[in-house]
Amino acid sequence: MWASEGNIVADLFTSALSGMNAAQLGVATTQHNIANANTPGFTRQQILVSSRAGQQTGAGFIGQGVDVTGVKRIYDQFLNTQVLQEQSQASYLTAYHSAITPIDSLISNSTTGAASAMQSFFDALNGVANNPENVTARQTLLSNAQIAVNRFQAIDQSLTDMANSLTGQITSSVNSVNSYAQQIAVLNGSIKRATASGQGQQPNDLIDQRDQLINQLNQEIKTTVLRQADGTASVFVGNGQALVLDEQAMRLQVVQSASDPNKVEVAYLNNGRTIALQQSSLQGGKMGAYLTFRDQTLEPARNALGRVALGMAASINQQNQLGQDLNGTLGGNLFNAAAPRVDKNANNNPASGVPSVTIANVAGLTTSDYRLTFNGAAGYTLLRLSDNTTITYASLPQTVDGMTITAPAPVTAGDNFLIRPTANGARDIALATNDTAKIAAAAPMRAAAGTPNSALATISSGTVNPPPPVTPNPAHPLTDFNLQSPVSITFTSPTTFTVTGAVPAVGGAVAYTSGQNITYNGWTVQITGTPVTGDIFNIASNTNATGDGRNALLLAGLQTQNLMANGTASLQGVYGQLVGEVGAKTNEMTVTSLAQDNMVAQTVAAQQAVSGVNLDEEAANLIRYQNAYQAAAKAMQIAQTMFDAIIALK
Repeated sequence: MWASEGNIVADLFTSALSGMNAAQLGVATTQHNIANANTPGFTRQQILVSSRAGQQTGAGFIGQGVDVTGVKRIYDQFLNTQVLQEQSQASYLTAYHSAITPIDSLISNSTTGAASAMQSFFDALNGVANNPENVTARQTLLSNAQIAVNRFQAIDQSLTDMANSLTGQITSSVNSVNSYAQQIAVLNGSIKRATASGQGQQPNDLIDQRDQLINQLNQEIKTTVLRQADGTASVFVGNGQALVLDEQAMRLQVVQSASDPNKVEVAYLNNGRTIALQQSSLQGGKMGAYLTFRDQTLEPARNALGRVALGMAASINQQNQLGQDLNGTLGGNLFNAAAPRVDKNANNNPASGVPSVTIANVAGLTTSDYRLTFNGAAGYTLLRLSDNTTITYASLPQTVDGMTITAPAPVTAGDNFLIRPTANGARDIALATNDTAKIAAAAPMRAAAGTPNSALATISSGTVNPPPPVTPNPAHPLTDFNLQSPVSITFTSPTTFTVTGAVPAVGGAVAYTSGQNITYNGWTVQITGTPVTGDIFNIASNTNATGDGRNALLLAGLQTQNLMANGTASLQGVYGQLVGEVGAKTNEMTVTSLAQDNMVAQTVAAQQAVSGVNLDEEAANLIRYQNAYQAAAKAMQIAQTMFDAIIALK
């Protein structure tokens, strides 16, 4: 009897002790939660308990107390993954918005943008047209031309500075990625060994630290994470490239672009080998934003700005060449225009040449870059990078999108070249002359009615037909052009006329219709009215052009002409398109970034509702475990009293 009662008392001691131990561990875990309430990435922990198997007695199975089987993280994989995705996208949008906002401010501002400078330039052209011989008006025109040049160059330099800064940000992001990957790999090893030595029990705090690093990594670049059975986490980026495997961390590296020497790219470094990555596969996070912004906003903006500068320089130069300056000679270039940029891929045959690319027609220019590839006997393939349109040519030269491409020599199959027709347009535009006399405000020919004429018909002042004539003898530019050779139109009847002095010569009578275009020797006039037989109209060199502003009017009129985008937009129009596209993208980033921040806040709140530390709840747990401990201690005290009573009876 004494032995049975002694066993019961002993079991009561054991059960009470297990309760005290469980309550003590509960208090310790609760205090751990409270201490880490503000620790980034900490996940609330909870002890796991189970009742011990009962001991069989005559009265039935008597409980033996409680066992603490582990400490678990209160963790929801779905919510955690959602937080990673939303934070990666938020980081992407925030970085993109921060990068694009300065461009929007730069090109749309009336002080720093090019629109106001171009407007002032064309206003000055109108001033010259109104007073062609006035030197002050001409000097104002050249001053405003220089201001427009300076504005284009300043904007391009700002874009260049942004690109250089972006290179530094990409490098910093790559360094952060590599640092996080190395730390994750180290923690993988610690977690794996702790899990093995703990007989399957997870080292919760180490896992929290690793998850926090993965979270920070995901804000730099979008990742895919796979949890392994041994407790490690494998991390992948891009198109499935492993960044962390077990305890090994691979590295990303910033390298010079093989196709564009002015750009850097992110490559994959594994076992000493550098592997090129598809840049568009590096999505999400800051790095994805930097690469996407550079390739889809910054460089296209530079190209679009260069197209405007090229369009203005080429159109003004061409029209000025159709006029006559104050020296009585045909006009020349007012601007120096940039040549297309062509870069040979660094992986090409070093002995290969580079294709020659020239601007054939500014109206056909796009804002895209192009990749030209030589396919050997199959010819050439031209890829327009903006829309991935491919054109195949059996041979070169070919003219496409406003540029003429001439084959490189020598060239080897597989060679490829990056062609950027407008990239340097704003950087390299310059004023070609500071001589006010070089402004060709007048037309080089003048039309007038002969004397005596019937005065029943009149002739227009005439215009010069583009393109500008090419002089065969620069030493005598005026006399060597058919344009300035005298031509006479004599009416042999009210409906017919003859032409003398035209090159080539015109034989016989020409039918006349009032107002029709009459074109010879590179000029066009119109005769209106009803001439009589014997009426003569003369077209000759403009020998006294001081008050002639015909060509200046045509120069000023270029402002409103649809010279660009295949004749669908003016110079101001294509610049306005650039401002509008960047503005729309900036607004999109502003709205979506704000919405994404709200989404992140909601997702984190949902995740924290499950995994976060609630101090009120933990305070209640402290009281609960304290009461449990006191109750178990009371049971221990009762067991001691019973044991003493049994000893006394014995």
